[in-house]
Amino acid sequence: MLRTIAKRIHQVSAGLNGVSAAAIAFIMLLTCADVLLRLFGKPIPGTYELVGYFGAVIVAAAMAWTSVERGHISVEMLVDRLPRRARHVVEALGAGAGAVLFGLLAWQCRSYAAELMESGEVSPTLGVATWPFVGCIALGSALLALVLLVDALRDFRKGLQP
Repeated sequence: MLRTIAKRIHQVSAGLNGVSAAAIAFIMLLTCADVLLRLFGKPIPGTYELVGYFGAVIVAAAMAWTSVERGHISVEMLVDRLPRRARHVVEALGAGAGAVLFGLLAWQCRSYAAELMESGEVSPTLGVATWPFVGCIALGSALLALVLLVDALRDFRKGLQP
Protein backbone atom coordinates (compact mmCIF):
# COMPACT_ATOMS: atom_id res chain seq x y z
CA MET A 1 0.00 0.00 0.00
CA LEU A 2 2.85 2.39 0.84
CA ARG A 3 4.33 1.67 -2.58
CA THR A 4 1.06 2.65 -4.31
CA ILE A 5 0.80 5.87 -2.32
CA ALA A 6 4.46 6.69 -2.99
CA LYS A 7 3.99 6.07 -6.71
CA ARG A 8 1.02 8.45 -6.87
CA ILE A 9 2.87 11.12 -4.87
CA HIS A 10 5.84 10.75 -7.22
CA GLN A 11 3.55 11.22 -10.25
CA VAL A 12 2.07 14.40 -8.78
CA SER A 13 5.59 15.60 -7.88
CA ALA A 14 6.75 15.02 -11.46
CA GLY A 15 3.75 16.98 -12.74
CA LEU A 16 4.51 19.90 -10.46
CA ASN A 17 8.11 19.75 -11.60
CA GLY A 18 6.77 20.30 -15.10
CA VAL A 19 4.97 23.40 -13.83
CA SER A 20 8.29 24.56 -12.42
CA ALA A 21 9.98 24.05 -15.79
CA ALA A 22 7.22 26.00 -17.54
CA ALA A 23 7.62 28.85 -15.03
CA ILE A 24 11.37 28.92 -15.74
CA ALA A 25 10.66 29.16 -19.47
CA PHE A 26 8.13 31.95 -18.82
CA ILE A 27 10.60 33.94 -16.75
CA MET A 28 13.30 33.46 -19.36
CA LEU A 29 11.07 34.65 -22.20
CA LEU A 30 9.71 37.54 -20.16
CA THR A 31 13.18 38.71 -19.16
CA CYS A 32 14.53 38.43 -22.71
CA ALA A 33 11.53 40.32 -24.09
CA ASP A 34 11.90 43.01 -21.42
CA VAL A 35 15.60 43.48 -22.17
CA LEU A 36 14.95 43.61 -25.91
CA LEU A 37 12.08 46.07 -25.55
CA ARG A 38 14.17 48.27 -23.24
CA LEU A 39 16.49 48.86 -26.20
CA PHE A 40 13.53 50.58 -27.87
CA GLY A 41 12.47 52.42 -24.71
CA LYS A 42 9.41 50.19 -24.12
CA PRO A 43 10.10 47.99 -21.06
CA ILE A 44 7.44 45.54 -19.92
CA PRO A 45 5.79 46.91 -16.78
CA GLY A 46 5.86 44.58 -13.78
CA THR A 47 8.62 42.31 -15.04
CA TYR A 48 10.45 42.46 -11.72
CA GLU A 49 7.22 41.64 -9.88
CA LEU A 50 6.39 38.66 -12.09
CA VAL A 51 9.91 37.27 -11.92
CA GLY A 52 9.71 37.34 -8.13
CA TYR A 53 6.29 35.69 -7.98
CA PHE A 54 7.13 33.03 -10.54
CA GLY A 55 10.44 32.43 -8.76
CA ALA A 56 8.39 31.34 -5.77
CA VAL A 57 6.37 29.04 -8.05
CA ILE A 58 9.57 27.53 -9.45
CA VAL A 59 10.98 26.67 -6.05
CA ALA A 60 7.70 25.48 -4.52
CA ALA A 61 6.77 23.31 -7.49
CA ALA A 62 10.21 21.67 -7.72
CA MET A 63 10.82 20.90 -4.02
CA ALA A 64 8.96 17.57 -3.87
CA TRP A 65 10.45 16.18 -7.09
CA THR A 66 13.93 17.21 -5.98
CA SER A 67 13.37 15.23 -2.79
CA VAL A 68 12.06 12.23 -4.75
CA GLU A 69 15.21 12.34 -6.89
CA ARG A 70 17.42 12.80 -3.80
CA GLY A 71 18.69 16.06 -5.28
CA HIS A 72 18.97 17.99 -2.03
CA ILE A 73 22.36 18.58 -0.50
CA SER A 74 23.08 16.39 2.51
CA VAL A 75 26.11 15.82 4.67
CA GLU A 76 26.48 12.11 5.22
CA MET A 77 29.90 11.84 6.84
CA LEU A 78 28.54 10.64 10.15
CA VAL A 79 25.39 8.81 9.05
CA ASP A 80 27.25 6.69 6.48
CA ARG A 81 29.47 5.32 9.24
CA LEU A 82 26.52 4.04 11.27
CA PRO A 83 25.31 0.43 11.07
CA ARG A 84 22.57 -0.15 8.48
CA ARG A 85 19.67 -0.27 10.95
CA ALA A 86 20.82 2.82 12.87
CA ARG A 87 21.38 4.67 9.58
CA HIS A 88 17.78 3.98 8.50
CA VAL A 89 16.41 5.07 11.87
CA VAL A 90 18.40 8.34 11.76
CA GLU A 91 17.25 8.99 8.18
CA ALA A 92 13.65 8.21 9.19
CA LEU A 93 13.86 10.70 12.05
CA GLY A 94 15.30 13.37 9.75
CA ALA A 95 12.64 12.80 7.10
CA GLY A 96 9.94 12.79 9.78
CA ALA A 97 11.18 16.09 11.19
CA GLY A 98 11.23 17.54 7.67
CA ALA A 99 7.69 16.29 7.05
CA VAL A 100 6.49 18.03 10.21
CA LEU A 101 8.32 21.25 9.31
CA PHE A 102 6.99 21.41 5.76
CA GLY A 103 3.53 20.33 6.92
CA LEU A 104 3.49 23.32 9.27
CA LEU A 105 4.77 25.58 6.51
CA ALA A 106 2.01 24.35 4.18
CA TRP A 107 -0.63 24.94 6.83
CA GLN A 108 0.59 28.47 7.57
CA CYS A 109 0.93 29.37 3.89
CA ARG A 110 -2.58 28.07 3.23
CA SER A 111 -3.90 30.24 6.07
CA TYR A 112 -1.98 33.25 4.79
CA ALA A 113 -3.23 32.68 1.22
CA ALA A 114 -6.80 32.60 2.55
CA GLU A 115 -6.20 35.91 4.38
CA LEU A 116 -4.76 37.47 1.24
CA MET A 117 -7.69 36.27 -0.83
CA GLU A 118 -10.18 37.59 1.71
CA SER A 119 -8.48 40.98 1.91
CA GLY A 120 -8.10 41.27 -1.88
CA GLU A 121 -4.35 41.91 -1.67
CA VAL A 122 -2.78 42.66 -5.06
CA SER A 123 0.71 43.38 -6.31
CA PRO A 124 1.71 47.07 -6.39
CA THR A 125 2.60 47.46 -10.08
CA LEU A 126 0.31 45.10 -12.01
CA GLY A 127 -2.50 44.65 -9.52
CA VAL A 128 -2.18 40.84 -9.72
CA ALA A 129 -3.70 38.85 -6.85
CA THR A 130 -0.93 37.59 -4.58
CA TRP A 131 -2.78 34.71 -2.90
CA PRO A 132 -2.30 32.18 -5.74
CA PHE A 133 1.47 32.44 -5.40
CA VAL A 134 1.33 31.87 -1.64
CA GLY A 135 -1.08 29.01 -2.35
CA CYS A 136 1.55 27.52 -4.68
CA ILE A 137 4.05 27.57 -1.83
CA ALA A 138 1.48 25.85 0.39
CA LEU A 139 0.85 23.17 -2.24
CA GLY A 140 4.54 22.55 -2.86
CA SER A 141 5.26 22.38 0.86
CA ALA A 142 2.37 19.98 1.47
CA LEU A 143 3.55 17.69 -1.31
CA LEU A 144 7.11 17.79 0.02
CA ALA A 145 5.76 16.90 3.48
CA LEU A 146 4.04 13.86 1.96
CA VAL A 147 7.20 12.79 0.14
CA LEU A 148 9.20 13.11 3.35
CA LEU A 149 6.54 11.24 5.35
CA VAL A 150 6.65 8.33 2.89
CA ASP A 151 10.46 8.38 3.06
CA ALA A 152 10.33 8.39 6.87
CA LEU A 153 7.95 5.41 6.94
CA ARG A 154 10.04 3.52 4.39
CA ASP A 155 13.31 4.17 6.26
CA PHE A 156 11.75 3.34 9.61
CA ARG A 157 10.48 0.04 8.24
CA LYS A 158 13.95 -0.73 6.84
CA GLY A 159 15.44 0.11 10.23
CA LEU A 160 13.18 -2.44 11.92
CA GLN A 161 14.15 -5.26 9.56
CA PRO A 162 16.91 -7.58 10.80
